[in-house]
Amino acid sequence: MDKLIDDLIKLAFAEDIGDGDHTTLCCIPETAMGKSHLIVKEDGVLAGVEMARRIFHDFDPSLKMTVFIPDGSEVKKGDIAFEVEGKVRSLLQTERLMLNVMQRMSGVATTTRKYVKALEGTKTRVLDTRKTTPGMRMMEKEAVRLGGGTNHRIGLFDMILLKDNHVDFAGGIEQAITRAHNYLKEKGKNLKIEIEVRNFDELEQVLRVGGVDRIMLDNFDIERTKEAVRRVGGRYEIESSGGITFDTLRDYAECGVDYISVGALTHSVKSLDMSFKAC
Repeated sequence: MDKLIDDLIKLAFAEDIGDGDHTTLCCIPETAMGKSHLIVKEDGVLAGVEMARRIFHDFDPSLKMTVFIPDGSEVKKGDIAFEVEGKVRSLLQTERLMLNVMQRMSGVATTTRKYVKALEGTKTRVLDTRKTTPGMRMMEKEAVRLGGGTNHRIGLFDMILLKDNHVDFAGGIEQAITRAHNYLKEKGKNLKIEIEVRNFDELEQVLRVGGVDRIMLDNFDIERTKEAVRRVGGRYEIESSGGITFDTLRDYAECGVDYISVGALTHSVKSLDMSFKAC
């Protein structure tokens, strides 16, 4: 995973700088030294500080970063999160990538914390999804964690999730589950199996066949969710997904589900406003 982040940082710098930051190169002497600090411009949850450290170091290891507020902290408008000292050229050329990452991650963390607080007092945990920005998944998943949420699977490789299309193409619930077990045995892998159900008939099939770790209730309303939880009776973990808004989040949690997956944590988040200014 570290290599994915390294590759993203290299690609982002190549995209932004190209054959040179000609604005900086034309007016800032190579020997000029300075200091800049990160100013938070609206209330939220800070995320991406350690990623910023990595960006600065990868570009110019001589940059010195002093952190005042760590990742996962709640911040207020006007807070200074950190300062960085070193070559002015390096400060200017790393500014935009660092801000893009920190603003995005902090937006994700802020939204996640809001959902987590709404679930306080229940056993339900909020999950992220694979609805992430291409290339930024590891950063956005980390931001969810910093906001207090729980990472679902990272990608297609660390869990088996039999969704509706898998079930339909496999020929049904039983065939999909059986093939999943045969595959894991053949490949010598130990992965959890989750299966999506769209109605009570599919739920009953899963309960009859067994062999899964978690059942995802897809687009079940509140009353059907309550009934599904009753039928499962604690035998499997239950995840609610689809059509759940912040306003209905608590209602689903009080049905007794273990998880609620929320694509909005990563696919429609407002970035947290901040700036990087000379000091």
